Amino acid sequence: MPNPDISEILRRVDAAGDGGAPSASIATGFPSLDKTLGGGLRPGDLVFLGGDVGSGKSALALAIALRATALGGSAIFLSGEMGADRLLERILAIEGRASIDDLRSGSIDDTARASLGAAAHRLRDQMPPLDRIPYGGVSELGIMLRSTPDLELAVVDSLQAVTKKGSLQEEELAVAVRELKTLAIDSSLAILVTAHVQQLLRGRADPRPTLDDFGALGAVKHHADVVLALYRAEMYDPGWGAQGGAELILLKNRNGPTSYIDLFFHQRWLRFEDVMDPG
Repeated sequence: MPNPDISEILRRVDAAGDGGAPSASIATGFPSLDKTLGGGLRPGDLVFLGGDVGSGKSALALAIALRATALGGSAIFLSGEMGADRLLERILAIEGRASIDDLRSGSIDDTARASLGAAAHRLRDQMPPLDRIPYGGVSELGIMLRSTPDLELAVVDSLQAVTKKGSLQEEELAVAVRELKTLAIDSSLAILVTAHVQQLLRGRADPRPTLDDFGALGAVKHHADVVLALYRAEMYDPGWGAQGGAELILLKNRNGPTSYIDLFFHQRWLRFEDVMDPG
């Protein structure tokens, strides 16, 4: 592997110092997260986004793929659980601010229809490719990603679906994590992977996910560059806190500080917004 061009790295530093976004970063479209990450995700990064069942991690991962594309990045979204039609329903709900239930039932009023039409128009030029996670493990995933021209960000939903047989075995998950990190480096891609946390959160005094909850024999904790955990207090105590409030906890940041980002979740639309900069 050739050494990186030092002058190019200095040019990026100067650009960032002048207020520009670091050229090597892929913006997630959530400004508070991008600021904490020094501009966004970087080529070669392996990023995990975990949360409890029903926390909205797939919706947030999809939103990142959409926003990265809208900001000029090249992203792909791969699902192990949903086909293209289901994904498109979710995208229209997120971007058109329409109820997913109304979309499925066809009960859309004129205002919602106009919003959906405007969203569909925008998405014609800003839609990331959507596909299924290929069967056969990380090696087959790598073949798919390398065949996608100029790709910068791959969003993979989820880790469990990347294993060769959809395995939940800790050993298989650990192998997949290590192979994903190698793929990110060798392909110079940012790879964001969703993961179901392995521990039972609801019986704990603090149900916020931790690094150890990602399981995989500690592989996520050790090999990931960035680990994000999604936490919504109303899932555990419906009478406490603001409805829709969510925390995106930056549990690990190999190149910077850990922190947390306040989000708001519009559950009817499956839409997350940055509280500090809703957009």
